[in-house]
Amino acid sequence: MNIPSELKYTKDHEWIKIDGDVATVGITDFAQGELGDIVYVEIETLDETMDREEVFGTVEAVKTVSDLFLPLSGEIIAFNEALEDEPEKVNADPYGEGWMVKVRFNNADEIDDLLSAEDYKALIGA
Repeated sequence: MNIPSELKYTKDHEWIKIDGDVATVGITDFAQGELGDIVYVEIETLDETMDREEVFGTVEAVKTVSDLFLPLSGEIIAFNEALEDEPEKVNADPYGEGWMVKVRFNNADEIDDLLSAEDYKALIGA
């Protein structure tokens, strides 16, 4: 299982890559494996400013639908539109081409509440 050490994580199985005041968000390798084949990603919150842990979208797999929770408060400034036609990118490359949104966060202190790779490994028992 792939858990890149340079990323941050949430208890809800999202990963976060911080670059300045923008965070790229997706779901972890563990999450996509648990969900199975992803058939649809729905994000209708582009250009909205939201609070941390609000639902910003959903991921639909063959057997289930799972909410996506925003890991940092801020404005959703980009959606990976490639996922509209190829949601399977989340399964194939969750930390690369399978990213979901970019958020311009407005409270850097919230980063301290995210999990390190080691903490996330402990959470999932890896």
